[in-house]
Amino acid sequence: MSKLLTTLKGVITIRPAIPGDATLLRKLRLEALASHPEAFAADCAMTEAESVEVWVRYIAENVADNRGVICVASAKDRLIAMTGLVRGKWPKTQHSGTIWGVYVQAEWRGLGVAEALLKECFAWGQAHGLAIVKLGVVTTNTPAIRCYARCGFTVYGVEPQVIYYEDILYDELLMAKKI
Repeated sequence: MSKLLTTLKGVITIRPAIPGDATLLRKLRLEALASHPEAFAADCAMTEAESVEVWVRYIAENVADNRGVICVASAKDRLIAMTGLVRGKWPKTQHSGTIWGVYVQAEWRGLGVAEALLKECFAWGQAHGLAIVKLGVVTTNTPAIRCYARCGFTVYGVEPQVIYYEDILYDELLMAKKI
């Protein structure tokens, strides 16, 4: 189900991704990994090696198995932002989900797009029995930390030296929100 977000730059549609989004979603993910490699554990070259079919299958399997959701934001028929939520794999952890891949193109930041995507993920989580969602964010990403705090996330720990990129080690704040 789509939701509309009215911004100073126009109306943005927030919705779950569908398999037909795979090509544009893959492109957006590669943009995120290339422009902010220190912010994501995923590797750009490895992700680029994945075919569009891998993305089609991933989106379809998440929907079919209720394992998670990828939410996208679009403006004027182009994807401008994304985030994902994946639930715990095991029966004892399926009440918990992990937010991943939050990315908003630079020209669309500051308009509430990330918050709208996260709220869509929370709604999916609530509808599928999740009680809590968690995420990790590099300690140097102040705008993202502020966004997550606005959305109700609180810090519950620090994972030291979790990302190593260009000879720099990055710590991550571990954050959680009950939904």
